[in-house]
Amino acid sequence: MLKLMRLELRKSKFTFLRSVLIADLAILGFMILLILTGMDEGDFESYDNVFQGVSVLVKATYIIFASVLLSKLVIDEYKSNTITVLFMYPVPRKMLMAAKLIIVFLFTFFGILLSDVVISSILAGVTYVFPDAIQGSLTRELIVSNLLRAGTDALYAAGIGLIPLFFGMRRKSVPATIVSAVLIVMVISSGFGEFRMGNLLGISVTLALAGAFIAYLSIRNIEHQDVG
Repeated sequence: MLKLMRLELRKSKFTFLRSVLIADLAILGFMILLILTGMDEGDFESYDNVFQGVSVLVKATYIIFASVLLSKLVIDEYKSNTITVLFMYPVPRKMLMAAKLIIVFLFTFFGILLSDVVISSILAGVTYVFPDAIQGSLTRELIVSNLLRAGTDALYAAGIGLIPLFFGMRRKSVPATIVSAVLIVMVISSGFGEFRMGNLLGISVTLALAGAFIAYLSIRNIEHQDVG
């Protein structure tokens, strides 16, 4: 399985990683701008507000990037029929598809986890230089709580990031894959005030399990699926 994953990574070349870095820098810049411009008004009542803001933006970004990666690794190959070449290898189709989906899952999970932690850490450093930017103090308990939340958010979002596969595979459509991811992001990011749909444990778990089930069905049915 690891050899198959390395083969997929070598083949895809991950040319959009630069876009991922730019997106992370944009999130960081946007949050710094919000914090500094809201200093006088006290817009951020606590560090927890800042960390939640980072979490929402990072999850939304990487779920969309997951759909781009699904399009590159799966949908494009079906659309162009290049996946038939892979199916000629003396390797079960299920293992080939599983390798692709594991790459997407791990990319989303670690991307969200690392981005959340790094961006939040940088923002904590910025607010240390500007102590009046955020009310309240940064405690050890808050740091531990944010790390745990980053881990669980990354896990749920990695599962949610597989849902667009269902829509993309129906017509072998890249636009359908990405648009469905955008719509999912809009749903889980919707809310008012500090409330977000994606913060509800039941919704996050349900969507993550839906993504895992879609991945399972895609792997299970691959032996009998038409590649034309």
